[in-house]
Amino acid sequence: MKWVGILFFLACIAIAYRLGARSRPEETPPRKLNIPRDYLIGLNFLLNEETDKAVDIFIKMLEVDSDTVETHLAVGKLFRRRGEVDRAIRIHQNLIARPQLEKVVREQSLYELGQDYLSAGMLDRAERIFLELVNTKSHSARALQTLIDIYQQAKDWNNAITMASQYASLTHQNMQPIIAQYYCELAEAESIKRHHEAALIWLDKALATDKSCARASLLQAKILMDQADYKGALKSLKKIQSQNPDFLSESIDLLASCYEKLGEEEKLVIYLKQLLDEHPRVPVALILAERIRKRKGDKVAATFVADYVRRYPSLRGLSIFVNIYISSAEGRAREDLQILQNLMKKLLATKPEYQCHSCGFSGKSLHWHCPGCKQWSTMMPVHGEEELAARV
Repeated sequence: MKWVGILFFLACIAIAYRLGARSRPEETPPRKLNIPRDYLIGLNFLLNEETDKAVDIFIKMLEVDSDTVETHLAVGKLFRRRGEVDRAIRIHQNLIARPQLEKVVREQSLYELGQDYLSAGMLDRAERIFLELVNTKSHSARALQTLIDIYQQAKDWNNAITMASQYASLTHQNMQPIIAQYYCELAEAESIKRHHEAALIWLDKALATDKSCARASLLQAKILMDQADYKGALKSLKKIQSQNPDFLSESIDLLASCYEKLGEEEKLVIYLKQLLDEHPRVPVALILAERIRKRKGDKVAATFVADYVRRYPSLRGLSIFVNIYISSAEGRAREDLQILQNLMKKLLATKPEYQCHSCGFSGKSLHWHCPGCKQWSTMMPVHGEEELAARV
């Protein structure tokens, strides 16, 4: 087993140090080797697969000094990586308990112990250690980064904001987009409880922190629509065009609904045409096609969609085209179109609707915090990529 090799390696180091093999002067004559009794006891535990007892013996034998501390740290990391976190904890706790330990070494040992607790899922213990390390020069940045991760896992967004702000001040790294996402998380929590005013306050902070935060504008619009403030919602939704046009697909249905509630469908058509010229997207084309069909009939709508698909070919665009034609087709042509329609539905069902630009994680739901690489705002609607690629 692999752990046998690790512990045997530890045992060999222990006996080597015990016998004074590190720095014996050249003039010192060879002496008779006396194998320490503790070593034999530890080796016996090892051979009997009583690894906990063996670890205790070898840790006691290996004195902590400037020459051996790296060995302790290395072995502790090995245990943690192998999933034997309890043993890693014991090794690092043993290091910290030594009063003669240098400050830098103690801080490194504390950091490793904090990582052990994280691996074991003991977030409260890990938090205490990293909060202590924030005040050190050697580990301040790494401690802040780890605390940010801890507070994200715990959904403690207020503390996450505090730590991210400190991290930005210390490292001069731009954390504004991430902090804006934390404000959005707080806003969503308030919105679920229907505390709309509180949610809007958080969203104002999100947009003040990062004016390009499309998520904040989307949430803001949904809340304002819930309050029947359709003009305010429209104002928020129109920001998305300049914030991140890839998220137009998330906003276009809401935008059309606002225009309808205000009785301004003519303005909607004008706006959609302008939007489609600047940012060709299937959802925009779909809503515009529906408005054209209502006002001018299926043939005009089909001609519009055909022209769009010709300029910006995509499977989703073709699907709209078939759906419009099928309603007016008859006989064999209708049957053929239905076959094509069913085929495209199957193809589209296998395609992800969102994909992370960082790690490639994909799915049918939008995650503002990617489940794959744990980065914020890296998941985008896939159709945006299809159409942008078609334009190049």
